[in-house]
Amino acid sequence: MDTLLNMRAFLAVTESGSLSAAGRKLNVTTSVISKRIARLEDELGAPLLLRTTRNTEMTPFGERQHAKIAALVRQTDELVAAAQRTRKALDGHLRIKCPTSVASTYFGKLFFDFTRRHPGINMEVVLIDKTVNPVEQGFDLAIGALPPSYPDVTDIPLCEYPLMLCAAPSYIAKRGLPEHPSELSGHRCLTSPALGHLWSFESDAGPIAIQIQSQFSVNDPLIMRQAAMDGGGVALLTAFVAREAVRAGALIPLMPQFPPRSLWLKALVPTVKLHQPTIEAIIEDLLAHCKPVAPWDQMEPGL
Repeated sequence: MDTLLNMRAFLAVTESGSLSAAGRKLNVTTSVISKRIARLEDELGAPLLLRTTRNTEMTPFGERQHAKIAALVRQTDELVAAAQRTRKALDGHLRIKCPTSVASTYFGKLFFDFTRRHPGINMEVVLIDKTVNPVEQGFDLAIGALPPSYPDVTDIPLCEYPLMLCAAPSYIAKRGLPEHPSELSGHRCLTSPALGHLWSFESDAGPIAIQIQSQFSVNDPLIMRQAAMDGGGVALLTAFVAREAVRAGALIPLMPQFPPRSLWLKALVPTVKLHQPTIEAIIEDLLAHCKPVAPWDQMEPGL
């Protein structure tokens, strides 16, 4: 523990520029700061700071050690905070908005397991396939993948949310394969309110945005997938929704040279709630579930 205090003293001096300022920051005297720095230098076997009458600067050795010391202190703080959250029983009501396919296929078990580990939590999961402002709609946390952000809301990126443009072999046999996004204006397109009528694609020359005409719109991705499989038109689906139909040959990916621009799944949290223990705990679980590999790129999905 003394070593940790000594490292905090060193970081405080490097951030504030002097021993006296560091003492004020840590609420101790200048002499205490000086002693802690000296003890840390003894432990490491070399001077960390050059002290002059005007200021304090790091030695070359101190500069090399600074990032390592900062990382050790940060990791210790995170470890202690996580342990404290674990020891303290969580309670209260948690209201979460999540897209239907994401919740039913990948996040449902995570949410339920969270309540089993924290029996004092009452959770309400609302399935909505459009972006919402969690502050205005009364959610503690909203899962979404669309770009809009809101005032007083913090966005926490979770993982990439890839899209796939596809159509059934029967549709392609009748209407042909589009070879460029601009050709979609001549095709029957299946849309969702969430993704809208402006579809964006990547290309070697930069992003391409195309305004398409909707032949059929539905806010359920499974209904849209079925409509596409039945030859109803060209559909822009989340990749994990389309994947099994593509493997089975019921859908064919279109224009691989112009992939749809990916979205990012994120958690939207009212900023005033960001550091509440319950919110921190569920965010920690979501990040662990989504990184380093997105849940749809892991093994077979859970409930």
